[in-house]
This record gives sequence, structure tokens and C-alpha cells, in this order.
Amino acid sequence: MKSLTALRVKELLREKGWTTKVLAEKTGMSESYLTHIKNGTRRWNEDSLRKLANAFEVNPVDLFAENRQRTDNIDKNVSMPEKSDVELKVQIVPVVGDVPSNPSPYNNQIMQITTGFKDVFVPVLNSNDSSMFALAIENNLMAPTFVKGDKLIISPEIWARSGDIAAVEYGNDTLIKMICRVAYTEDFIVLESVNQKHPPIALIRGKDHFRIIGRVIQRMQHLV
Repeated sequence: MKSLTALRVKELLREKGWTTKVLAEKTGMSESYLTHIKNGTRRWNEDSLRKLANAFEVNPVDLFAENRQRTDNIDKNVSMPEKSDVELKVQIVPVVGDVPSNPSPYNNQIMQITTGFKDVFVPVLNSNDSSMFALAIENNLMAPTFVKGDKLIISPEIWARSGDIAAVEYGNDTLIKMICRVAYTEDFIVLESVNQKHPPIALIRGKDHFRIIGRVIQRMQHLV
């Protein structure tokens, strides 16, 4: 299974008609280092990602081997500035097939392996939550809101306010984990299905067990 941390350097070089030497001149990086990045034998860093994006005139996210959008209406005259006051932070988030009960870098890795997503990651920009994970949607039970192939970026550090979609845990005898829309009232916590195809669940505050595991902060759509 291909890691989503791979970059499209080979593909973009072919599109531009450039050699690695030309790319080295445009980025200021060595041919040797670029060859490693091109072949996936060495990890890139934020500085090299920015320089590559500037050279190829693409958004940094579009450098990744998957999860990129294509359009026929790209303005080829737009280029990224060499210097910017905005600091680019890229976090590599593990993809999991089920919601971990207690997200952490270690627990997310265990869930990643046990659910069949070993070495599969997605890039997320400008987030510092080390316990963040990407939930792979493997069916259409939440369609049309979320569909098979989507990945939901879930952050345990961000509290879910009323109306937000979150990964939650509830139940007194049997614990249930689900993705739902959360609403708070004075006496109840109401859990609504994201596609509103099922009746809401009302939990009594202070009596029924309820816990926010993490808020859904981004949806990565599957692009065919």
C-alpha cells in the first residue's frame, strides 16, 4: 500500500520537461538530495516542500502523490513567493480504519496497523495536535455527507461545540463509538446522525456516559 507522504517530483519533472539538475538550480537544493526525494529514499522537510512548491508553481498540498485535485482552469502564471510571513506547517497524520478510544501517537499507530492501514498517512496543514488521526470511511452508511473513500481528519484537542460533528463514545452497559453531530441542552446531550436518516439519541447529562473523542475538523474527499 502506497504511503501518502510520497511526493510527485518525478511526475512534475516530466510535465515540465526538466531534469533533476534544472530543478536543483531552481530550488537551490543539491541534485543528490532531490534524487533521494524523487525516489522516495529520503524524507523531505518543510523547507524543501516550500522550495519545491515554488519551483513547480503549485500549492504544497498538490505535491503529494494522492489526495490532490485537478482542474482545467489553472492559472499557470500564478507563482508562490520565495518569502512569506505565513509559516507552513505540515503534519503527517496516520490513517485508521476505526476510531481509537484514547487517541495518542502510540494508540493511533496500533489502530493503524490492526485495521489494515500500516504506513498510510495523509498531510494536514497548520495543526499541532500530535494525537490527530484520519478515519477512513469504508462504506456509504453516512452518505451523502460522508461517502466511501473519504477520510475524516479528527482532532482530540479541539472541543466539539453544539452543532459540530465529532467522534464520540457513549453508553452505560456497552460503550459505542460513532461519528455524529452533537447538540447540548440544559438537561440533555443530543446525538444526531450526520445524514439525519436515523432518530436522534438523547443522553441525560450527569447520568449517561458520554465522551468526546475528537472533533472532525476536515474532510478529505476521495477523488476518482
